[in-house]
Amino acid sequence: MADGVFLVTGASRGIGAATARLAAEAGYRLVLTARDTSSLAPVAARLGGPDRVWAASCDVRSFEQLAALVGQVEEEWGRLDVVFANAGTSVVTSFTSDAGAPPDEWSDMVLTNVCGPAFTARAAMPALIRHGGHLVLTGSAAGRGVRPGNLYSATKWAVTGLAQAIRAECVGTGVRVTLVQPGLTDTGGIPPSRQADPKLAPEDVARAVLYAVSQPPTVDVNEILVRPVGQDAYR
Repeated sequence: MADGVFLVTGASRGIGAATARLAAEAGYRLVLTARDTSSLAPVAARLGGPDRVWAASCDVRSFEQLAALVGQVEEEWGRLDVVFANAGTSVVTSFTSDAGAPPDEWSDMVLTNVCGPAFTARAAMPALIRHGGHLVLTGSAAGRGVRPGNLYSATKWAVTGLAQAIRAECVGTGVRVTLVQPGLTDTGGIPPSRQADPKLAPEDVARAVLYAVSQPPTVDVNEILVRPVGQDAYR
């Protein structure tokens, strides 16, 4: 879309960075966010100058930061067409043993993975309604089945429900809502126990995002589940 504006949270690496690259190739101007803007600099530099790429420090755990950024984007660039609520994190958890991260490290994952997309959606929704925009959320194949002891999976179950709830409320507004559920993706954070498993590349997931947002405005692609060939259904 010529001069459309595409906002990506968690854009410094992995699925976010890959989606930003494909969105730039499709003609979008980009708003790229991460908690640390220094991590965004190399991505932004590869994708265009300041008239095409806006790198912004934003913590998705803060609704106020998100709302302020969306307001600045509308004021400066006049529109907001796609918001990709992609930021997320993962730690290994267990409820029956000391394996993985201790419980006091779980809160950040829950806030980032659940409140993050919820806050992003709420902050962006007025602008998306004004411009007939598209909200995309990163869920996970882990949000569709039971993973023993896995709190990350539970957070992605929450994102599955969140996407459905937002879409139901958006009926009649013109806003489209898509949930993308990747299987295991090589984003640099795969636990050692799964290093040998089949994996998607971040670009595989990015293509799914661009497929959804490139559909005619009368088409609402609600969910995309994409796994690498050979991935076990319960991993």
